[in-house]
Amino acid sequence: MKTKNIAIALLSSTFIFGSCESFLDEAPRSAVTSVAYYQNEAQAQGQVNSLYRMGAPLRYASAGSAYLGPNASINSMLTGYFTNSYEGQELVCLYSRELTRQNNTRIVSNTMNGIWNECYRAINIANAAIKYIPAIEMDATLQAKLVGEAKFFRAYNYFYLVKTFGDVPLSTEPYEAPSDDLYLTRTSAADVYGLIESDLKAAVDVLPKSTFANNAHRISQYVAAMTLANVYLQQGKFGDAATSVKIVLDSPHGLTTNSDLALNSAYNKLRKTDDLDESIYAYEYDGTISNSGWWPTYAFSSSATSVFSSYSIFERVYGPTNRFLNVYKSDDLRIQPNQFFHWKYTNPNNGATWTSEQAGIWYYFDEDAVLNSGRGTKDWNLYRYAEALLIAAESIARSSGVNAEAAGYLAQIKARADINGKTAAAYTAELQGLSADNFVKEVWTERLRELPLEFKLWDDCLRTGMFPVISATVKGQVDYQPLVGAQNGSGATFKETDLLWPISLDELQRNPKLTQNDGYQDIAR
Repeated sequence: MKTKNIAIALLSSTFIFGSCESFLDEAPRSAVTSVAYYQNEAQAQGQVNSLYRMGAPLRYASAGSAYLGPNASINSMLTGYFTNSYEGQELVCLYSRELTRQNNTRIVSNTMNGIWNECYRAINIANAAIKYIPAIEMDATLQAKLVGEAKFFRAYNYFYLVKTFGDVPLSTEPYEAPSDDLYLTRTSAADVYGLIESDLKAAVDVLPKSTFANNAHRISQYVAAMTLANVYLQQGKFGDAATSVKIVLDSPHGLTTNSDLALNSAYNKLRKTDDLDESIYAYEYDGTISNSGWWPTYAFSSSATSVFSSYSIFERVYGPTNRFLNVYKSDDLRIQPNQFFHWKYTNPNNGATWTSEQAGIWYYFDEDAVLNSGRGTKDWNLYRYAEALLIAAESIARSSGVNAEAAGYLAQIKARADINGKTAAAYTAELQGLSADNFVKEVWTERLRELPLEFKLWDDCLRTGMFPVISATVKGQVDYQPLVGAQNGSGATFKETDLLWPISLDELQRNPKLTQNDGYQDIAR
């Protein structure tokens, strides 16, 4: 949104970085989005580089607070299946879990203002890059790649905004001067999605056919295709989603395998190791230049301060309820201790033991950071190949029916999590016997089990219009009810107005052309 306040921030605090192999080696300096800052290749490279570390990617990856996880984690609180142990202070989590945001718009709005500003700041920089880089005399292939990356980030930020707020202002021109229009009206979500799709298709066409890791951690064709498949899935365009995700399935990416069912499982490899073939797109961290902040502390509860000295605070800022953990059957590898979750850990340096009746998240545990350095280095995966398989299974089943291909993709996820050795072939044969409706629900349930720690849960509720009712007594049993009218895991009932977040009250005050989402408090004009 190009309001005056945001425009000032954009003009004064855009980052430029030098061109290099790793974005962690870049030192920021102030710049603006004017054509004056797009005179040569280095400036163009620097502006596009800045997009990697601002806006929507940070909504998933930034652990800047010891008491509040990334913005995307708050969405899962709406389900009532995840809680923040410090929600008495972090009220946005409490009001989300209780579905009372409408009565507390001002408090919730503070978080929304940050999301709005940061995403539009990134969009403004992307708009400038898309506009001016084509006029720079430089290598044509590099030029096309930089524009493709800028289009990816414009799309990625708009995707986050439209899922959060619904209709949002759509701008494709950079704000550069006081004469530019400061106040834009909301554009229909359908039109916003149209630009997102166009940008991502353009990115797929020009970006390298390389994994993210082998492309110097730059956006590749496979990152763009994965995002496009996700965008199509979110809209229910299943045939298009199947076509896009097959680009990823035919790539060098692949599913991480288990070496054993203990600390060398696939899930522990994903926890500990960067740049696996399963990682399609990640946010990069480094111990000396840009560490992972408070991520390692989210693995434990507050009592861990007596066990470790590396961090002053440990909080369960994103913790599963016992009801949620019932989504797993007892023989699912992911629910075994020290896979996705854990309940006990002994510090090998001093023999002190942390225990908890509530599950901590082992998947967030960074050994060296917690035991020694106090500086996390593990990259945060934004997209994994496992999710590509699940998108393919659902989109093919919905567009072409339950066939061996769709069943085979889902079977791979199930077989990896099976501690009894049941093969993917056996699962494939079994899954092909399901009706289309039951097969799709099986995919939804597997998404609950595979992706809960990467903040995908609420997106699935929104796109399907269904809420997963996890049995309190039968492990692994999940039923689905229409989202509006269902009770969340905390007993609160979903209303139509719970599906979107409020437009920031600060934005409403700055821009008289904006309107508030239904059910939320407005301000006097």
